[in-house]
Amino acid sequence: MSEHPGIARFRAEHERLGGTGRIVTLPDSVHTAALAAEALGCEVGAIANSLLFDSGEGPVLVLTSGGHRVDVTATAARIGVPRLKRASPEFVREHTGQVIGGVSPLAHPAPVPTYLDRHLATFDEIWAAAGHPAAVFSTTYAELLAMTGATEVRVGPEDASA
Repeated sequence: MSEHPGIARFRAEHERLGGTGRIVTLPDSVHTAALAAEALGCEVGAIANSLLFDSGEGPVLVLTSGGHRVDVTATAARIGVPRLKRASPEFVREHTGQVIGGVSPLAHPAPVPTYLDRHLATFDEIWAAAGHPAAVFSTTYAELLAMTGATEVRVGPEDASA
């Protein structure tokens, strides 16, 4: 059986960037952090959600802990964009080549400005989507930061540590 093209593109980019983690294809879609954590036997916070936003100036990818919600107003101000608005499925596919629920931090058609939730650094191992809603990969915070070229950011409100 051949590998889904989204996973194959991810795998090639992961290898090109020197990724060391495992790529796992689960029997069912894990399009939410809770489903992914349950399937992998880890904490929800150790899931790195790839959330694509429309900033009004283009796409912005925020890799956030599954235990956090992005405060879009505070985060937009921190990263210097006019807004962070939830992207439509068409916008997501156009800028990542992937579908919502399977957006990986890597292997997009063109570079996307990427920001990494600092809270993910509290986990020894984190998991993120690998180009398909049923595929995930393991990594570390340092490796994910290096592979994506992301900028670290707090995603919670001003008065929270998130």
